[in-house]
Amino acid sequence: MLHQKIDPSTNVDRNLCAENVSISIGKTPIVRDVSFEAASGELLAIIGPSGSGKTTLLRALTGELSYEGHAFLSGRELGGMSAEDQAVLRGVLPQISQISFPLTVSEVVALGLLDRRAGRLQRETRISEALAKVGLAGFEGRTYQDLSGGEQQRTQLARVLCQVWDPVPADGQPRWLFLDEPVSSLDIKHQYQIMHLAADYAARGGGVVAVMHDLNLTAEFANKVLVMKCGKQLAYGSNESVMCSGTLTTAYDFQLDLVEVRSGRKLFLHPAPVKI
Repeated sequence: MLHQKIDPSTNVDRNLCAENVSISIGKTPIVRDVSFEAASGELLAIIGPSGSGKTTLLRALTGELSYEGHAFLSGRELGGMSAEDQAVLRGVLPQISQISFPLTVSEVVALGLLDRRAGRLQRETRISEALAKVGLAGFEGRTYQDLSGGEQQRTQLARVLCQVWDPVPADGQPRWLFLDEPVSSLDIKHQYQIMHLAADYAARGGGVVAVMHDLNLTAEFANKVLVMKCGKQLAYGSNESVMCSGTLTTAYDFQLDLVEVRSGRKLFLHPAPVKI
């Protein structure tokens, strides 16, 4: 696939740009030649079958893995940014967050508070506000290890929100949420709650990049979609252009038909019957 060369100088202030990004773990190539642009004010979903390289790509874009090619966040090459500089610009929700120590929910969320000058009351207020946003109001004193998997996932999202609370703070530089399968452990009510939260963050000027498995949620909430298959970029573009039966059937090697059940982008992906 040929990719258009991206000039990061045209997107210095607001965008995430990847140009021919390739990633290897050891000597094994995992992601090859991926190019896309994610704009602040939008939610970009990365989709594709298991093993297609989605999480590996996200880990490179958040500074966890090295890469070949170029990746720019707000005009700065990600590979040259310090961890501290990246932490100011983006918060990361990984697939799995393991905590060995018996911390309270409040203590876990407080790990995302970068401003150490804030007073105790201000910190406690921000923690409570973040927990309320993810549907965990009143959980401050609970022990993290006693929570369900879905509650732990939402606690971690509250931590990430505390890190980049204002989508566009006083310095005018948009903040970013990088979310790896943010609804994987959640029931349907909380799936929609978290997706609405992510969409609202983007609508208020921040950027959101989310690895997604649920195609119906992707069709409903994403502005742009990047489709991965076998470590390569299969498709990238607007929701309307990418979330179509032909592209998705090719990506998943499984017949997927789209049925419009409401006006606009509200689509239902219907799998064809499986012959046994």
